[in-house]
Amino acid sequence: MTRIAFIGAGSITFTQTLVRDLLSFPALQGATLALMDIDDDRLAESEAMARRLVEANDLPATVEATTDRREALADADYVICAIHVGGEEPFRNEIEIPEEYGVYQAVGDTLGPGGVFRALRTIPTMVDLARDMEELCPDAPLLQHTNPMAMVCWAVAAETEIDVYGICHSVQGTAHDLASYVGVPSDEIEYWVAGINHMAWFLELEHDGRDLYPDLEAVLAKRGEAYADDVVRFETMDHFGSFITESSQHLSEYLPYFRQSEEEIDDLIDRSSYRADPEEFEYSPVCWLPTGEYLEQWSSIDPGEAFDPEAMDTQLDRSDEYAARIVHSLETGAVRRMNLNVPNTAGSRAGALISNLPADALVEVPSLVDGTGVHPCSAGDLPAQLAALNRTNVNVQALGVQAATEGDEAALRRAIKLDPLTSAVCTLEEADAMVDDLLAANGEYLPALS
Repeated sequence: MTRIAFIGAGSITFTQTLVRDLLSFPALQGATLALMDIDDDRLAESEAMARRLVEANDLPATVEATTDRREALADADYVICAIHVGGEEPFRNEIEIPEEYGVYQAVGDTLGPGGVFRALRTIPTMVDLARDMEELCPDAPLLQHTNPMAMVCWAVAAETEIDVYGICHSVQGTAHDLASYVGVPSDEIEYWVAGINHMAWFLELEHDGRDLYPDLEAVLAKRGEAYADDVVRFETMDHFGSFITESSQHLSEYLPYFRQSEEEIDDLIDRSSYRADPEEFEYSPVCWLPTGEYLEQWSSIDPGEAFDPEAMDTQLDRSDEYAARIVHSLETGAVRRMNLNVPNTAGSRAGALISNLPADALVEVPSLVDGTGVHPCSAGDLPAQLAALNRTNVNVQALGVQAATEGDEAALRRAIKLDPLTSAVCTLEEADAMVDDLLAANGEYLPALS
């Protein structure tokens, strides 16, 4: 019987999506779902949700719930992880302190001061998790959803023997967006995407063998509603030649061009036809809100207030998330291709998967998954300008990982100084002062630097 451990199962909305996805496959309906979280209340809600899906569909699956990570991991065949380390206080500090220095992050969970400091407080826990896996389930792959994706997976791969695959939905989400922009059914487009997480490039985009880039360029030239809904990505395509994954909102904080002042951010919002509803929590809309409002939305969410397992939809509709598809392919041999985040030399006999990015980088590349394993595909050289933009983020990631795994404060300070957004608005002295303030505020959450 397949055993699937969910670490961070108290993230009830995400866990519900993944449990529903897994149970939608008949071959996985007899699995054991071992839910683990350190929050008893949230764990109880996720357990009730999973049991409701199993019982409503009369399935033979077994649901377990525990606050003991090692208990959940014991003899697991697969480990799915979606954790948040530290709660609201450090997250708030990582947004509000940089604002005092003019660094206005959209979300602050991937790059920038927020992403680097999140890596510092997350990586030690993730490495500890992987060490437990080495002992309790050494052959299980770690299907990893926690941000900052690249830095977390990079550290786990470097520090342990566990096979870690970073899973994101930005590629499939962007594919849906692009299909809508050019008026093509989303299930009919074909694409080849490579780069790094949240900054991967649609190197090929076709429908029935026809290149769709001329259609995208026409959308750009028209400067209409589609352009207004996705200003940053269309502008990036205009200047650098390829469309990029992740939303305009999120992408704006990985580049030095779009968030240099509150006025510039307001101008982006004014140029967009999109208007976020502050009463409704959706990931992309809140990224458009002025800096700080995303934080307020995030911290105000308490899924327990509204969750009622008896009222939930029990249909086994499948989402676009990759995790269940990976498990299904490995279990049944069904062949699938999906973009996964892996070390740049993973499974490669010919050197780096993306040859003009650093060999030790964490890259996002097409990967074939079947009954024999996960097989990342070589993407060769990226166009020079795309690789250059990727390297601006990889430079920060490399130093962030060094800071987290070696307790190296000098590496931390260099990571922040090399961050594209920080370096666009801060002097070197201001970057150091910002790091000082963040260390003072969040020191208790940073075991590597304590």
